[in-house]
Parts: sequence; structure tokens; C-alpha cells
Amino acid sequence: MSRVCDLTGKKALKGNNVSFSNKKTKRRFYPNLHTKKFYLPESGEWITLKVSAAALKTVNKKGITACLRSLIKTGTI
Repeated sequence: MSRVCDLTGKKALKGNNVSFSNKKTKRRFYPNLHTKKFYLPESGEWITLKVSAAALKTVNKKGITACLRSLIKTGTI
């Protein structure tokens, strides 16, 4: 199961845990992903997407059809 946002493409970043003695160990920063079902009124069907919290705010503002249309226009889908 990949941890990638279906709308924005956000994925895990690499970094370090830094202890008090300044010893560094590798860690990962994961995006804030949620599995969400969206209704498409044009086709009358439900789709399930894994979206980040930032993408969810964009969908609430613009609508799911506008977000999917912009993805198709940029060639991401």
C-alpha cells in the first residue's frame, strides 16, 4: 500500500531524528493521508481516493470535478 496522495502526489520525505547528543538516525515524514469516498454527479458513481489533508481542503473549496479536471489537464492521470 503506497503512501502517496492521489490528487497532489505528496509522498514520504526523508530526514533525521536528532537526539540531545546530536546523534542522527534516519526517519521518514509521512503525508497526512485519508481514504475518502467522493461522489461524481456527472457519472452518478462513487470513487475512493487516498487524499492528503491539504488536497481535501482544495476539494472542499473547488469541488471534486474541478480537481479531477485539473489533473487530467496537467496529464497526471
